[in-house]
Amino acid sequence: MTRRDFARLSAAAPFAAALFAKINSKIDGVMLGAQTYSFRDRPLDECIAGMKEDGLGYAELFQGHVEPKNKDELKKWRADPPLDQFANVRKKFDDAGIEIYAFNYSFREDFSDQEIENGFKMAKAMGVNRITASSNVSTAKRIDPFAEKYQTVVAMHNHDSMKPNEFSTPKDWEDAMAGRSKYIKINLDIGHFTAAGFDPVEFLEQHHADIVTLHIKDRKKNHGPNTPFGEGDTNIKGVLQVLKTRKYLIPAMIEYEYGKPGMDTVAEVRKCFEYEKAALG
Repeated sequence: MTRRDFARLSAAAPFAAALFAKINSKIDGVMLGAQTYSFRDRPLDECIAGMKEDGLGYAELFQGHVEPKNKDELKKWRADPPLDQFANVRKKFDDAGIEIYAFNYSFREDFSDQEIENGFKMAKAMGVNRITASSNVSTAKRIDPFAEKYQTVVAMHNHDSMKPNEFSTPKDWEDAMAGRSKYIKINLDIGHFTAAGFDPVEFLEQHHADIVTLHIKDRKKNHGPNTPFGEGDTNIKGVLQVLKTRKYLIPAMIEYEYGKPGMDTVAEVRKCFEYEKAALG
């Protein structure tokens, strides 16, 4: 290598490092990111671009961003997913400086064992060892052997539906985790939890060791609607302050759901992010 070549490469190195630099969205020690469901109105590449524009460095990848939209094709796809394509999905996030912290793949009772196992294979193909899932309580017993086999945590996500066999109450997690391996855990949606009549701050303090990710949204109590951050009853600030003061390494993932047609998703997610940063101040 000539001196001129070395100088040219040296000059280019800072630019290359900046191009692929990890986005730092850890504020006061709290990991702030987004569930890519927040960007469900756009394809994966535009979702990644939106997260990068907003400055969010942690992603929980929504399965809808990698699955076919056609329902007739979906069952066949889940039975034999194109695993070789998932390394490219990971590369897209890496190139944008965003970490895929978890893969959201919602195992349901009607999934075959093959479809359940393929969820783990997809996660492994992306180099991810955490899955979040809006699953049935009873499905945990079928998921657990695969979680052990692939040494991948599965965190169960809650809603406020209060329906049998759906995650809504603290007891639902207790039932799902009872007698299971260390790999069955919790994905706490603090907005749904509030709407269902529970206190997310108290639950976080009591169960932080089993919580893998948090979904951050604002909702009214008594099964009320989603609202812009700060307009509902969810104690977002209290949750974030617990993460900050207790130094719990649990990412807080924005899940933007209050939007209406015509609203700018990227701008609204940025407002959510700014609210979180102010709440940590």
